[in-house]
Parts: sequence; structure tokens; C-alpha cells
Amino acid sequence: MGYRGVAAEENALVKTLIPLLVLSLFTAACSSRNKQARKEEAPKPAQSIQELQQQLEKILKDTHTPGVSVAIVHRDGPEWIAGLGYSDVAAKRASTPDTLFRIGSTSKAFASLSILKLANEGKLSLDDPVHKLAPEVWFENRWEATNPIRVVDLLEHTTGWDDMHFREYAKDTPGKMGLHEALDYDHHSRISRWPPGTRMAYCNSGPAVAAYIVEKVTGQRFEDYVAQNFFIPIGMKTATYFQVPSPPLTLLYHDDGKTTYPYWNILYRPAGSINASANDMAAYVQFYLNRGTVNGVEGIPAASIDRMEVPTRTWAAQQGLKTGYGLSNYWSIHDGFVYHGHNGGVEGGLTEMAYMPDLGVGYFYSINAGNPGAFEQVGKAIRAYVTHNLQKPAVPPVASMPANATAYAGWYQPDSPRVQMTYFLERLMGLTLVRPGNSELLFSDLGERNQVFLPVNATQFRSVPKKDPPSPAPTVELLAPLSDGQFIQIGGGTFKRIPVWLALLEILLVGWWVLAVVAVLVYVPFWLLAGLSKKRRRPAERAIRFWPLITVLSLIAIVVIFLLASEDFISRMGNPTPWSVSLFVATLAYGLAALVSIFVLWRMPKAEIRKGVRWFSIAVIVPLFISALYLAYWGIVGLRTWA
Repeated sequence: MGYRGVAAEENALVKTLIPLLVLSLFTAACSSRNKQARKEEAPKPAQSIQELQQQLEKILKDTHTPGVSVAIVHRDGPEWIAGLGYSDVAAKRASTPDTLFRIGSTSKAFASLSILKLANEGKLSLDDPVHKLAPEVWFENRWEATNPIRVVDLLEHTTGWDDMHFREYAKDTPGKMGLHEALDYDHHSRISRWPPGTRMAYCNSGPAVAAYIVEKVTGQRFEDYVAQNFFIPIGMKTATYFQVPSPPLTLLYHDDGKTTYPYWNILYRPAGSINASANDMAAYVQFYLNRGTVNGVEGIPAASIDRMEVPTRTWAAQQGLKTGYGLSNYWSIHDGFVYHGHNGGVEGGLTEMAYMPDLGVGYFYSINAGNPGAFEQVGKAIRAYVTHNLQKPAVPPVASMPANATAYAGWYQPDSPRVQMTYFLERLMGLTLVRPGNSELLFSDLGERNQVFLPVNATQFRSVPKKDPPSPAPTVELLAPLSDGQFIQIGGGTFKRIPVWLALLEILLVGWWVLAVVAVLVYVPFWLLAGLSKKRRRPAERAIRFWPLITVLSLIAIVVIFLLASEDFISRMGNPTPWSVSLFVATLAYGLAALVSIFVLWRMPKAEIRKGVRWFSIAVIVPLFISALYLAYWGIVGLRTWA
């Protein structure tokens, strides 16, 4: 339901190896359209609203996206509010400025606004421990004595909790379910994996807990409190957290632009449930541009808006890095401009709200299809128009290379995963080599070699992309040495240095595993053909050939299940369904087949197997077995996504 953030790409030295990992195939399939869109040359910036409308209508047509809701807003009022395309394809119902679109995680800011309002009234503090305000809400933090989870951690995503599990995502809750009941449904994701207030990892349950605290303090249902204190004063006349009829609510579509998704009653409504029109969101963007004031009436002090836009809790923020995730509001950099705001996503809908307070302009757009390629193209067209007559912010001057920069050279791995279940893959794909140059730091990862970062002070660096303009703000922080290791903040992610031998070993083992999988697949046809000849049949070698084949076939089954289930992934994997049970069986089969393979290899008499076959078997069985141990360690063997 939200924040994509700025994260390190994958390591260039292993880019030919890692993509063959099991879930990377699924990830590549889901994001292929988005990557293609990024490769396309940006269109010429529209010079008028009419030209921008033509560009957006063409994008909708080319990408089979039914409709878009859009607003471009200045400090003194909206420039353009529109609905384009269709909100109901079958009925040929047009999208209008009054059509409600699902804005997903853009909803989260109202939890932060509510907490800030109560803090200004002296009813609570951002630094209050959550246990003090809501002891009945279950979570686990083994550092509570020294690093208690505070209200601010819920909103800056620094609790250390895992993101919602599939079971929580898949729960379709009736509108009458209360927040306390929702938070009690499944609390297993709310376990701190590192000391709170150190690293940022996006977590949808945090704002929901904050919203529950609002309910306790005010005695009002959270949705009613927001409507009374924000929706109505801001001018968001039709915004709602609950399902309404269609029209005015748009239908949501698969990538084909024809097949609809059912309405998803999100378990944690404050995290991503708002339905809002372009008119609503135009008023909301203007609220930020005017720093919390509407029609001359202060809804919330400007200092509170300022506070939302700056992170404070991570190690990097405490050292002074201002880019990052604040209170439900994050920095993003596009084409040399700095934006604040938040994006959002639900099944069949993608949204972005962004603004530039210094330049007095912002925008909102939401599409009613889960098409990341179309979403990216629409965003590029809108930003190109919004900024075509604006001057880019000044780039910070280059400072002297820090004297201790060489101490940060080495290999790093991601150490703040959003989703713990896929961390086994992320830690390998995120391997990053950091090397100091004469006057810059060079980062090499799976996405790009020798990315250049120039120093702006003793600890912060800004990027110099090869194609885009230089970054107008630093996004890398060299973190002070800590007792539990050496860390660097890269965009929204915290990376931990690992020994060179470990990085090289991981690269070697991944490469060995890939070769083993390919070798088994290449060898199988020859083995089957040879088995047709009685003279070439060797019964003693059957087991040592059969079990590695079963292991690889189990791997293929895992990939196929992920690919075929991707269209309705949450519902298929968040409940006990044929899809999720099949995945459980396939991952279990992978581990068991690899185990049997190593056992057969160990027990097989050397005299009964040809030397070449024995060495080939060792070469493929050993890496398959090591990979099974690795997957078992991270909980992937026998994975129950619905649990």
C-alpha cells in the first residue's frame, strides 16, 4: 500500500547470476512494464493544459489504462482538475473531477496530522512510549527498556516491525470492524527486528496503531475525527474511508483494462483506505502549499507541516540527513527537483501526491489500474509540465573528500528489509561495493557500476546520475561507527558492511547454484534419450540423476506458481488456496528433494557409478543442497504464506 522510496539497486558484479533466483523471476515479471517505461525517452514537456491532456489520453490508450484522476495546484488555487478516460469501462462511464479514486497509502498522512494536532493541544507527545498510551496493543520489542517504541516511530516507520503479512493484507474486513479488533486479528508482524529509532522500514501497521491512539485520546472513531478536523475544514467534501456506490466510486482494473478487482476493505483503514476525488485532492495539495492554512484559517500550525517533511529518528536523520521519510511524508527527487508527499497503491489502483513548497506548486494523480508502466508515464508527463518553466534548485557545492572515507570502503548488504519473508533474496540482490575515488564515492551494484556520489560535507553525499541532472540534495550518509557494525544510509535503506570473504562467497555460491540448475536442465534431455537404449541404461545411476531433477522441477514449480498467481496475488497467497498450498508443497519438495539428493550421493557406492557421472552429481547436488539449507534458514522451505 505504499512507499517505494529510494533504495540501492542490485550489484553489477552478479547481475548475470541473481536474476535466476526464484522470486526474482516473479519480481522481474511484475515490474517489466515499469522498467520498460523508464527506458523510454521522456516526451517533450507539454506547454499547455490542452497538450498535457492529449499526452495523458494517449498514455491511457497505449497502456490500456481505463482512467486517471488528476489535479495540478498552485498556492493560490488549482490550475487544472480533471478526470480522463473511464471509471467503468463496460458501462462507458467517464471519469470526472468528482469520481472517487482509491488513494492507498497517501491516506497515512491523516494519522500523522491527527497526532500532530493532539500534540499541539498538549494531549500527547510524539515521544510518548506506545506502551504508555495503548498498553492493550500487542507488539514485541526486546529493546523496550533502552529503545522503547514511541509514537513518532509508528509514523516514521522506525519501529523495526515487519510489514503486514499476507494474511493481514488478504483480510477483507467489513466497514464496521473497529481498529482494536483489526489490530488483534494478527499481531505476528509487530515484532521489532532491531532497536527502534535506528533504521527505517516501511510498515503499514504503524499508522494504524497511531490512529488507535487517536481514538483512545479523543474518544472518537478515527475516521470521524479525521472527517471533522481535516476533511471538512480542508474542503475534501467527498473523501471517505469507506466503500460507496459506483458511481461516484471508480471500478479498479487489472492490467488488461477490462477485468475488475473486487472492492478491498483494508484491515487497517488508516493505512490506506481513503477514496477521494480530484476535487478533494486539489484542496488537500493546496493545504500543504499553504502550510496548513485554508482560506486564511489555520487548520494546523505551519511548524507541524514542516515537521512532517523531515525525518528525525533514523541514525542518518540524527546525524543531519534531511532527505528520507518524515511523518507520513517523504522526499523524492525527479529531474533535479525535490518533492514532498506520498504515493499509494491498492490492487488495481496507483496514486501519487507530491508538491514543492518553495516553488508553490504540486500535483495529484491516480489511475484505476495496477499498471506501473502507465503510472510512471503519467507521472513523468505531469512533472514535465509542472516544471517546464521552473528553475531547478541549486546543487550543493562539492566539499572536500572526508579524510575517513577510505574506512567505508568494502561490501555492503541491505540491513533494513521492509518484508522479512523476501529478505533472503533482497540481501543477495542488494550486494553493493563501495570504493572511494579521488573526490567521490563509487557504488557498484546489480543495477549499475560505478555510480558517482560527491561529498557535500563530512558525512553526506549527493548522486550524479549518468543521464539525469545532479541531485539537489544529499541522499547518502556515512554513519558513525556503531557497536554492531559499520553502516551506510543509501536513500531509504540502511546497509551494513560485511567481510569481503563473505561477499565473494555469496557471489560464488549463487553462481555455482545457477550453473547447477542450468546443468541439470541441459543434461535431462540427454539422460532421457539415453534411457531409451537398453545398452545405455544404468539403473544404479537413476537415483543420483532423479533427485536433482526433482529439486530443479520443484524450483520451476515455485516460479510458475508465483507467475500464474500474480494477478490476484494477495488473495491467493493470503488465504489457504490451491495457489498458496501448492507453493507450500513446492517449497517443501525443493528442500526434501535436495536433502534426499545429498543422502543418495553420500550412500552411493563409487564402484557402481561412472567417475564422470559421480563428479557431475557432486557439482550439481552440493549447491542445490546448500541453497536448500539457506532457504530453510530464512523460512522459505515449507513456506505458508497464509499463516
